[in-house]
Amino acid sequence: MAKQTFTSGQVLTAAQMTSLQQTAMLGGAANAKTASYTLVAADAGDAITMSNASATTITVNTGLFSAGDTVTIINLGAGICTITAGTATVATSGSLALAQNQGGVLRFTSASAAIFFQFATPASGDIEGVTAGTGLSGGGTSGTVTLSIASAQSDLVIKGFEEDVNVVASAATGTINFDVSTASVWYYTSNATANHTLNFRYSSGTTLNSALAVGDAITLVWLNTNGSTAYYPNVIQIDGSAVTPKVPAAISAGNASAIDAYVFTIIKTEATPTYTVLETQTKFA
Repeated sequence: MAKQTFTSGQVLTAAQMTSLQQTAMLGGAANAKTASYTLVAADAGDAITMSNASATTITVNTGLFSAGDTVTIINLGAGICTITAGTATVATSGSLALAQNQGGVLRFTSASAAIFFQFATPASGDIEGVTAGTGLSGGGTSGTVTLSIASAQSDLVIKGFEEDVNVVASAATGTINFDVSTASVWYYTSNATANHTLNFRYSSGTTLNSALAVGDAITLVWLNTNGSTAYYPNVIQIDGSAVTPKVPAAISAGNASAIDAYVFTIIKTEATPTYTVLETQTKFA
């Protein structure tokens, strides 16, 4: 049931009571989508389901919701569904790129900011095999678990350590190698001295391509400090090759006397490799 306004003494129907109960249990009215969608105010309290074999987005804008409003989002399709910050700010400790059968709850903390709480999803492929000792079969104290290093490395990239921030007391200029293995958030604290290139890679010796499988996605944040003259990352690369991000609006400059936050969601769509990259820019002053 979408968010309602009730009056004193109003008598609710059985259908309204059932819908309210469903919403309270994070169900909400079913609002099925098959193409990229921008949330509207009437979606408060509803459950948005996406069904598409190709990649889609759900865009979140400001001025539509109030603090405390929630929207449940579930991806039923095979294509990655990415929750994208339009004019609003969306934060998460999980991932904004939802694979098939993944979902979560978007909770608004104000009219212009929300937090996405991703439903817990078991990682696939992490454990290749288990040799059960008596402890695992019942009553004993020992057992052996064999981990797949390759998939563990991949999940390290995908699930990430979102809390880690690589704080660097340097000015942005030239080419900056954004090593995902170091942190998913990089913050240069000195004023930038020129427009610069961001090159995303897993590490100095490992490509991002080798760490991501087709259908994997990762969200990264670049925090660039500007003084009175503003600069911005005008070239984006993955493993040294230029990519053109998709943006809500053209990004052609930074913001003076501010910290600009650039959020990149990188989705690997083909093994060649081919990526869909989503970029947003937010000014913090």
